[in-house]
Amino acid sequence: MTIMMGVVVIGRNEGERLARSLASLLPGSVPVVYVDSGSTDGSAVLARGKGAEVIELDPPFSAARGRNEGFRRLRETFPDLAYVQFVDGDCELAAGWLEKAARFLAENPRVAVVCGRLRERQPQRTVYSLLCDILWDAPVGETRVCGGIAMMRVDAFEGVQGFRADLTAGADPELCLRLRAAGWRIWRLEAEMATHDAAIARFGQWWVRTLRGGYAYAHLAALHGAPPERFGVRESRRAWLWGCGLPLLAVGLTPWWGVWGLAVLAAYPLQVVRLALRGARSPSENWWHALFLVLAKFPEMLGQLKFRIERHAGAAPRLIEYK
Repeated sequence: MTIMMGVVVIGRNEGERLARSLASLLPGSVPVVYVDSGSTDGSAVLARGKGAEVIELDPPFSAARGRNEGFRRLRETFPDLAYVQFVDGDCELAAGWLEKAARFLAENPRVAVVCGRLRERQPQRTVYSLLCDILWDAPVGETRVCGGIAMMRVDAFEGVQGFRADLTAGADPELCLRLRAAGWRIWRLEAEMATHDAAIARFGQWWVRTLRGGYAYAHLAALHGAPPERFGVRESRRAWLWGCGLPLLAVGLTPWWGVWGLAVLAAYPLQVVRLALRGARSPSENWWHALFLVLAKFPEMLGQLKFRIERHAGAAPRLIEYK
């Protein structure tokens, strides 16, 4: 049987979000493999009941490893596979996306990865959902990186040996970097691709998720921080400057300048104002986005620190979960 396209869904304790994700895919005309990373909520049973082939992983877990294992199963079952769509278990794929993405890859043989518009399920539910929706609203056209929800050309994916399974965060942009280094291109379409449900309801969840982002920047800079890419270096330096450097400078100046030494901290509200005035959405959204962009530098710095401590200790990377 010749199958040109397949879908890999990954998840861990996604519950109802996984049910919605699989409902957007099954029943369908393409095979679906669900890879579960140690769920305790019956996700694997749910997926089998929906008609997906299920792989249950043993530790260590990572999104990268889950995607690789799902892809491997698809490739073994369908040797003629040309394209694979990766989906997270908290996402619902838009109707018609698979056909649009496959057609674009067929018409553009040097494009390895194509993604589309990702939207947050209820962007006005919490400020954290709004922040995710703004993050997903990226420019269309050729791009340097994309997220893990995307369709990929099988021969390109295999040519760079897939995702790095040892990356617990940042595996998506890292894969894009290696694909571009191999001469492939990454493309984002205007078309609707999927709806995402971040399920972030508390500040603590946002903090941990942002800390994971700082950890990813540090790991990527360690791997690919050399010229010409200097991948993750700029983001890492910003995290250290805003999350650590300015507060230390204020404390260091206080013995000399007294309370005036704290004036250095005025850089934070000034940065919020600058970013808000540059925003392209509604005034309210721009102010919230600017505030959290500045605030994010503190958990990002802690993520940087966590990576460096673990690397110095020789500890294996572990999942940083916010749900």
